[in-house]
Amino acid sequence: MTASQIILLLLIGYIIFTIDQKQENFPVPTILVLIGVGLFSIPYFSSIEVTENMIYHIFLPALLFTSAYQFPPDGLKKNAGIITFLGTFGIIFTIALLGSAIYALSGPFISLTFLEALIIAAILTPTDPVSVVSIIKKSTGNDKIAHVVEGESLINDGTSIVVFATLAGMFVEKQTFSIGFFLGEFLLVSLGGAVLGVLAGWLMSKIVHFTHDRRYQVMLSIILAYGTFNIAEYLGVSGVLATVFAGIMLSFEYASTEREEKFREYLDGFWGIAELSILSLLFLLIGIQSADSLLFGGWGFAIIIFILSMVIRYILIMGATRLFPKWRNEISWREATLISWSGLKGTMSIFLILTLSSKNTGDVEMIVSLSFAAVLISLVVQSLGVAPLSKKLIK
Repeated sequence: MTASQIILLLLIGYIIFTIDQKQENFPVPTILVLIGVGLFSIPYFSSIEVTENMIYHIFLPALLFTSAYQFPPDGLKKNAGIITFLGTFGIIFTIALLGSAIYALSGPFISLTFLEALIIAAILTPTDPVSVVSIIKKSTGNDKIAHVVEGESLINDGTSIVVFATLAGMFVEKQTFSIGFFLGEFLLVSLGGAVLGVLAGWLMSKIVHFTHDRRYQVMLSIILAYGTFNIAEYLGVSGVLATVFAGIMLSFEYASTEREEKFREYLDGFWGIAELSILSLLFLLIGIQSADSLLFGGWGFAIIIFILSMVIRYILIMGATRLFPKWRNEISWREATLISWSGLKGTMSIFLILTLSSKNTGDVEMIVSLSFAAVLISLVVQSLGVAPLSKKLIK
C-alpha cells in the first residue's frame, strides 16, 4: 500500500466521520466497509493487498489499548462476572453450538466437514462493537449495556484466537484434537497474556511519573501498547489479552487520583486521533479485501449462517442471564436482547479470515467467502438495527 493510497483512504474516512458528527445513529464503520467494496472496482485501489500481519500487528494493538484504557473501571467491576463468562466459556459454547448448527444445515447448500463448520463458527464468534457502543449510549442512556458489550469484546478477542488456532492447526496440518492439550494451551496463553499485561500496565503507571513532559508520557503509552503486544507474542502468550489488561490496569491506576487528569487528556488527544485514523483505514480495507471473495454462489447459506449466529448468541445470553439469579436481577430480558443484537462481527473476524486464507490451500476458499459474507451481513444489518431496537426495548 503506497503513501498516496493511505492518504486518500484517510481523507475518505475523515469525511465520513465528519458527517457522523451531525447524525446520531450513523453507523460509520458499516458505511466505510460498503465504500471499500465499491472502491475495489477502481484499479488504483483494487491492487491494495491486506495481510493478517497488517491487521494484527499494526491496527489491532492500538485499537485494543485505546478501548481498554478508556474502559471505565466501575463498569468492569460491576459487570465483571457476565463479561468474563461471555468472553471465555461463552465463546467456547457458542463455537460448539454454532459449528454444530452450520454442519447440520450445510447439506443442501455445500459440502462441509464438521471441522470446517467449527472453523467458520470460530471466525464469526468474536465481537467488535466499535460501530454500535456510542449509538447504544445515545439511544438508551444505558451505560451498563455498552459496558457489557464492550467488555465482552475486549476479552473474547484473545479467547477466539486460541480456539481458532487450535481448529486451524487441525484442519491445515491434520493435527489431532486433544482436550487436555487444548485446555492447557488455552490457560497458558490466556493467563500468561493477562498476567504480563497487568504487570506492564502497573509498571507503566509508575514509570510515567519520572517525566513531567506530557509528550514523553504519550510516547510511553505507545511503547506500552505495542511493546506489550509484541513481547507477549514473542513469549508465546496472548498479545491481545496482554495489551487489553495493560490498558485496563492503567485505567485502574489512574481512576483513584485526580492529579492524572491532564495525563488522560493528553492520552485521549493522541489516541483519539490515532483510533479514528486506524478505523478509517481498517474498515475501508476490509471492504476492499472482501469484495473479491463476495463474488460466489453461497450467499443464501451465508445468510443462514448469520441468522444461526444471531439465534445461538441470543439463546446463550438469554439463558445465562435467566439461569443465574445475580445476573437475572441485574440484566433484564430487554437488556439481554440488546446485548445479543450488539455483538457485531468485525476486526478480529477479518484477521482470522485472512490468517486462514494465507494457508495457501484451495480447501479454504469457500470457508473464506462464506465468512466474509457473514461478516458483511452482520456489519450492515446489526449496526443499522441497533438504534431502532435500542429505542424500542429500553424505555
